[in-house]
Amino acid sequence: METVSIRNPGMYWDIAANIHFPPDFSAQRRYPAVVSNHPIGSCKEQTSGNVYGAALARAGFVVIVPDASFQGGSGGEPRWIEDPEQRVKDYRDVIDYTQSLPYIDPDRIGILGICGGGGYSIKATIIDKRIKALVSITGVNFGRLMREGFSNFDPVEALEGMATQRTAENGGAEERINVFLPTSVEDGKAAGIADIDVLEATDYYRNRCPAEGSGTRMLVSHAAPAIAWDAFAFSETLLTQPMMVVFGDKPGGFGAYRDGMEIYGRAASKKKELVVVEGWSHYDLYDNPTPTGIALNRIIPFLKQHLGETAVSHLTAAAE
Repeated sequence: METVSIRNPGMYWDIAANIHFPPDFSAQRRYPAVVSNHPIGSCKEQTSGNVYGAALARAGFVVIVPDASFQGGSGGEPRWIEDPEQRVKDYRDVIDYTQSLPYIDPDRIGILGICGGGGYSIKATIIDKRIKALVSITGVNFGRLMREGFSNFDPVEALEGMATQRTAENGGAEERINVFLPTSVEDGKAAGIADIDVLEATDYYRNRCPAEGSGTRMLVSHAAPAIAWDAFAFSETLLTQPMMVVFGDKPGGFGAYRDGMEIYGRAASKKKELVVVEGWSHYDLYDNPTPTGIALNRIIPFLKQHLGETAVSHLTAAAE
């Protein structure tokens, strides 16, 4: 694995990314690539990298796993901004970088995203036809979630609060950062939280896979754009690439089951597959070997079908 810094054009900061290489990697060959994108509040060292990135690399792909701008190892100030449009721009900048690598076939790049990263990957695929295949794993339309559960189903009031907070910070007040999760599962239950997604997210981020770059938080004064954003807009006409949608059949408050069914139905893709992993939840698909194994047994053949296998590079073939 190699950690790289990718220039974010016009933004004055770099995107940090890990590159996972296949076994017996050779820079003299041309590989299909997958950009693997982490959930909201996560980082490249967690499920997008250590589970899906690592598995896809073992299967023969070069996998680039970025941190979002303002988060993890990537630059950008202030910290902990969650801006959907910036996240989609990050992905496109990472694709620019990926296409520049001599060992990557620039016409065989796919994208994979988990949770909010799945929704962002869907939007990136809608607008960027360099992406030849899409995999959404327990994907969530973050705009829809912000308008609903994350704003207590009152998005206008939430926008008013964000405006007030931004005005206060411009006047010198301290930043207000919302932490998405309780400090422990026990504290969450004691506070009356019963939702499977919140409790299992807490277990994942606090116990199963803590990581320094994982924030699980959001700067309130810069959150307004997410409320007016929609990951699925124009999918009926513009989302045409091969697509696989993966989620568990245990629904939770973040809405991956609902969003997965919606985008599968709406997408214009002629080649699309729905994978419902029966008996498992949103966060089981982050790191539990059984459901992630079920998912990968479908994802890997899908990506190989649509991105192809490793090939001898043109330069190597000419030399031979």
